[in-house]
Amino acid sequence: MTEDYVYNSSEWKALSMSFVEYPKGDIFGKLMALLALAPLYIVAALSALALRCRDLHTIFYFVGITLNELLNMFLKYAIQEPRPVARDNYYVQYGMPSSHSQFMLFFTVYTILFLYKRLHTNSLIERAFRAIGVVVCIVLTALVCYGRVYLLYHTVSQVIVGGLIGAFAGLFYFFFIHSILTPYVFPKIVSWRISELLLIRDTSLIPNILFFEYTATRQESRARLRKNMKMQ
Repeated sequence: MTEDYVYNSSEWKALSMSFVEYPKGDIFGKLMALLALAPLYIVAALSALALRCRDLHTIFYFVGITLNELLNMFLKYAIQEPRPVARDNYYVQYGMPSSHSQFMLFFTVYTILFLYKRLHTNSLIERAFRAIGVVVCIVLTALVCYGRVYLLYHTVSQVIVGGLIGAFAGLFYFFFIHSILTPYVFPKIVSWRISELLLIRDTSLIPNILFFEYTATRQESRARLRKNMKMQ
């Protein structure tokens, strides 16, 4: 889509239950619009994971994403650079920096660092899953960022600036969590009475939480089975 494209609202169609528009009849544009919803899917998944696991790292990961979004809103209203195309149904008309690119780069940089600094297991399967995770994050981020320009929601410069801010924010926040909160703050938080009541835990020192939960559950199930057999 060229930059001299004339916006005509009658030629654009919004995705159901969203503000994202794409040109009518444009299959690739519809794909870009669907991918633009990726941040919503990620936030929903992290929210569910935080409620399910109640792990401090997951909770603070969600806090970091929220702070990154607040930073983007502040910069948008401070810079007040308009989008390439004005849309009456969009909640913020300012486009610098791109919130989608900032979100996706924050998410991707943080996730990659987490996979290689936190999950330091060396089995072949786990290394393969890490590599697949990295590729998926990078490809998804690239498509979302490209889609913001393709659908005329942002200029190239708005996407680049948003991506750079998100990448640096993700890098800074990961090392803040890894170097300060994990060794000095998390142990204190889990010792609070409120953390015990809410079942909040810290699994930072466990390299593979899925395997740990699997073995712990299996051992407990076997112990309870033996106890029940003795009682019969």
